Amino acid sequence: MKKIIHTTKAPAPIGPYSQAILINDTLYTSGQIALDADSGELVDSNITLETRKVMKNMEAVLEAAGMTFDNVVKSSIFLSDMRNFTSVNNVYASYFDANAAPARETVEVSELPKKVNVEISMIAVIEMKNEA
Repeated sequence: MKKIIHTTKAPAPIGPYSQAILINDTLYTSGQIALDADSGELVDSNITLETRKVMKNMEAVLEAAGMTFDNVVKSSIFLSDMRNFTSVNNVYASYFDANAAPARETVEVSELPKKVNVEISMIAVIEMKNEA
């Protein structure tokens, strides 16, 4: 069954899409950018703060689905400039256990919505318990 995930703790969609969709045990998130959910303003004074805001927005979407970063199995990071890779990677890494980090790709794109520097989307799953 398809369930729309929505939270006011992350920015409302700026187009015809949902913040996330939960199907069975899998959550597919839309990309998050560094919009402040309350003010609608961009947090883009520097790439570190921008990435932290993106991750906080993603955290709010995951929580709305009853999940955490521990449930994430795949991430996609889109950068407007690959020279920001190290800064983005350092912030991103602080949200995951290095020994259990999700699969991921990071790509440079020519432009992102609202001319932001970073956008991140994720796929998460409800952890299945091993039955002996």
